[in-house]
Formats: sequence, C-alpha cells, structure tokens
Amino acid sequence: MNTQLIDHLFRHHSGKMVSILVRIFGLKHLDIIEDAVQDTFIKASLSWRNQLPKNPEAWLNTAAKNRVLDIFRKLKTEQKHIPNINQGTDSIAINELFLDTEIEDAQLRMIFTACHPKLDPRDRISFALKTVSGFSTKEIATALLTKEETIKKRLSRARKTIQSSGIQFQIPRGKALTTRLESVMEVLYLIFNEGFHSNRKDTLIRKELCGEALRLVQMLLKKEHTRIPEAYALCALMCFHAARMDSKTNSTNEILDLKQQDRSLWHFPLVELGNSMMYKAVDTAEFSSYHYEAAIAAEHLKARTYEDTNWKKILHWYQCLQTLQPMPSHILTMAVICLQTKDYKLAKGYLSQIKAEDFEQRAYLYYGALADLFTATSNLKKALDNIDLALKIVNNSLEKQYLEKKRTDLVIKMKKA
Repeated sequence: MNTQLIDHLFRHHSGKMVSILVRIFGLKHLDIIEDAVQDTFIKASLSWRNQLPKNPEAWLNTAAKNRVLDIFRKLKTEQKHIPNINQGTDSIAINELFLDTEIEDAQLRMIFTACHPKLDPRDRISFALKTVSGFSTKEIATALLTKEETIKKRLSRARKTIQSSGIQFQIPRGKALTTRLESVMEVLYLIFNEGFHSNRKDTLIRKELCGEALRLVQMLLKKEHTRIPEAYALCALMCFHAARMDSKTNSTNEILDLKQQDRSLWHFPLVELGNSMMYKAVDTAEFSSYHYEAAIAAEHLKARTYEDTNWKKILHWYQCLQTLQPMPSHILTMAVICLQTKDYKLAKGYLSQIKAEDFEQRAYLYYGALADLFTATSNLKKALDNIDLALKIVNNSLEKQYLEKKRTDLVIKMKKA
C-alpha cells in the first residue's frame, strides 16, 4: 500500500516539489533539485515501510528542501547560493511559497519556462513532461513515440539552453504570452492523450495522467492572462473524453469500442463541465484544433445510442480539423467514419492517401482500419492478412486481445463463407 501511495505522490507531487524548489533556489540549480526530489522519494519508500507520516506531502516537501541544502553544503556553496531558510523573514517568505496558491503559481511558472521560445519545440515538450508532471524518460519516449536515448538528449539540451540563455522563472506578458501559451497547451494535450490512450503494454487508460492534465489546464483558466478561448476548448475536450473513461473497458478489462460501450457509465457531471467550458470557448471569431476536437467528442456524447451518432456532422468537423491541421491520423479517422456510414469508396480513397509508416508505433491502427474495410467489402483473406500485420506490431496487451478477438471472429466468418 505504501509503495502505491509513493507512486501516486510521485506522479502528483514531484512536479510541484521541483517547481517550488526552483522558485526558492533558482533555475541554475535545476539538476540538483531534480536529484534531490528523486532522492526524497527513495527515502520515503524506505522510511514509510512501517508507518506513514501524518502529512505525507508536507514530509516530502521538508525532506526535499533539506536534501537540497545537504547537497549545497557538500558543495560548500551554501552562503553564495541559498537563503537562510531556518530563520527570520527568509523562513516566513519560503513557508508562504508552500501555500496552495503559490504552489500553483510556481507550477505555472515552470510550464511557461519549459515552453520558452529559446528552447527547441521538441525539447520543450519533453522538458515540461519531465519537470511539471514527473514523467520518466521512458514514459516521455512512449508518449512522444520516439527513442528513450533521444529524450535524454532533448532533456540535456533543454537544461543547457536554460543555463546558457539565462531564462527567467516567470510567466511572460504581452505578445510573448500568446506564443508561449500555444506550446503550453500542446504539452497538456499530450499529457492527457498519453493517459486516455496509453502506450504502456498492460494499461489502456492512465487516469492519473488525465487528471493531471485536466488540473493543469484548469490552472491556466484561473489566471486572467491565460484564460483564453483555446484553453477553454482544451478543457472541454478533456472533460468530454474523461467522461467516457469508465466505459472503455469491461469488467474483465477487455477493450470496448463505442458501439459496445455502456453509455450509462458515462460520467455526466464531467459532460456538463465540458459543456460549460465549451460555451466560453466559442466566444471567439476563430476556432482552434481543440475547438474542433471538442465538437467531435461532444457529438459522440450527444448520441443516446451508437445508432443515433451523427456521423455526417462528425466527418464535417474532421474535415475542418484536417484543413486547419493536416495529419495522417485525421485522414485515418475520416476513413473509419466512412466505414460506419458504409461509404466504402470514400473510405478506400482516404486510406489510399496514407501509409502504415505515418503512424510509427501505432501503425496497427492503420492495418486495423484496412482489415475493417476488407471485411465490410467481403474480402476476408485480405482482412485477415491486415489483422495479422496489426497483431505483429501492437504493443498494448489489451489492444492485442481486442485484435485477436476480431481475428477469431474473422476466421469463423471465413469458415462459414
């Protein structure tokens, strides 16, 4: 139980701790701070074996702060680099930084620091996932569909850029804020997506990541300068997706597609929150990709049954999204929508515009769509070939089970034919 609690706290609290300690000691000591936070959780895993502290978060904060001080003392740089946090006004000021509002402010500062324009765009995303949400390098590599070694290089490059450029730990103002916000929202979107459709081998949904992304986007909406229509649309999108989470798998942990999902399990308070966010999001002349994606998610939630789904409207929103932000995944989804409406000619046309390599680790989705097209058009042999290609590369065990079930059904159908 204690191990589970430490894992939970690390996911939800390590980013807070790094952000607060950076605010106290400065960005130039980020490496030391991250090591100290890591050491603190290792210490907690040993100290809490027999008995938990009354306030685990406060224990972690104090332990991390003390660990940073220990490191500085060993480096013999205490007088130059750190305030006297045990006495007088310094002690009062630092204790105030651990108030909830100040913790949120520190985390927002960290997000905006991670998304600074002097950092390479790829480095920004990796760095934010590491420092704000406590991702490991392996988790970041999985989320961004790239190699772990590449992520290590990006994180190292980001830290070097921060050190050499003298980047400030603050939220920008004016035009700089608009540009930085785009990068911030992209990071939060990625965090949520990794939670909602996990690349982990044995887990389809990681609720803690979805919850973290939703918490961080709501932090943006609390500040007047970051409360923009795109952020409201992103929040709405997260709410709409999160509302369906409990219906994505059944009691035996098998994946259920939209057609099979029990809609009574959808969490309607989240739908209502999403609707209120969307109402504020549309107060703008231009729609972002988050607006279109939220509109698509809302259409699914509006349908009382799968058969009631307004596929024509969903296809329209995807076409708008593809015009704004061309991506192979949008074309693949449009092909899948055409399969639902039995427009096989259009589905084939969309699939001909893309190839498996466009999807890297998720190429099995492309092969799965091809299999569905061939099944629908009674070319069962080609359908089976594509299911087999998908099974060779799918990583998630639940998705593999889902594909294996489809394969079994297909073999039965072939025998009957």
